[in-house]
Amino acid sequence: MTIRNPIVAGQFYPKDKKKLEGTIAALLKDYPVSGIQKRAVKGIILPHAGYVYSGMVAAQTVSYSELKDTFVILGPNHTGLGEAFSVMSAGLWHMPMGDVEINEDLAQAMLESSSYLKKDTLAHHSEHSIEVLIPLLQYFNQSIKMVPIVISHADISAYKEIAGDIYQAIMKLGLTDQVTLVASSDMTHYESQKSAQAKDRQVISAIERLDVQGLLKCVEDSDISMCGVAPVAVMLEIAKKLGAKQADLVQYRTSGDVTGDQNSVVGYAGMRVY
Repeated sequence: MTIRNPIVAGQFYPKDKKKLEGTIAALLKDYPVSGIQKRAVKGIILPHAGYVYSGMVAAQTVSYSELKDTFVILGPNHTGLGEAFSVMSAGLWHMPMGDVEINEDLAQAMLESSSYLKKDTLAHHSEHSIEVLIPLLQYFNQSIKMVPIVISHADISAYKEIAGDIYQAIMKLGLTDQVTLVASSDMTHYESQKSAQAKDRQVISAIERLDVQGLLKCVEDSDISMCGVAPVAVMLEIAKKLGAKQADLVQYRTSGDVTGDQNSVVGYAGMRVY
């Protein structure tokens, strides 16, 4: 059996189970979001930095979303390793809060339906963008299963085809109402607070409209260093096929809100698609 061990436990989040659970509980307690009601979602967008920076945004977004037991988690490729569109299709991930099994039937159905998606573990071996989100999902449901997919940069036609392939696999197995999509992304990197907020507002607005072409255009035209634009684009296209009509922002913060240094920040947005 293929086993993927955590690579950033003890760095991005605590590796001790009790300490991890306490950390997440604190993230949910501090600064709860006002005016947001919990609702069923097709997908969510979560940031993947260390919990001290982005954990509150991610945890609050998960807490205000009604989630299923099976997750299709799409993350960017920070390492450049492995296949461009990589599905870890079998095995499990060891995590501090318990092992997470891969839904092998769904993963295999995706591989069979797609010319882009490839069976691969190398892209996942040292990539943190999916791993960091798993404890936040496990906190609310210990029995989750997932299909982890690394999505690299491509053009909109590729994103649309990949989304169609994943949707067809979900349909084939009759899981249209049993899957939650998750896209992992941080927003603007290492610009001033003012610049990051202005650029990220463009991104958030395009996502709220479910406008994938507009999202890609504003990221390119405004040179926005959004690391997960590819997984977000694919997720939005799948969600629309699953019936999503709109999206909203649960919370937005920057690293500067934590450190007090607003000269060079990273933006974090937690969003729901429904």
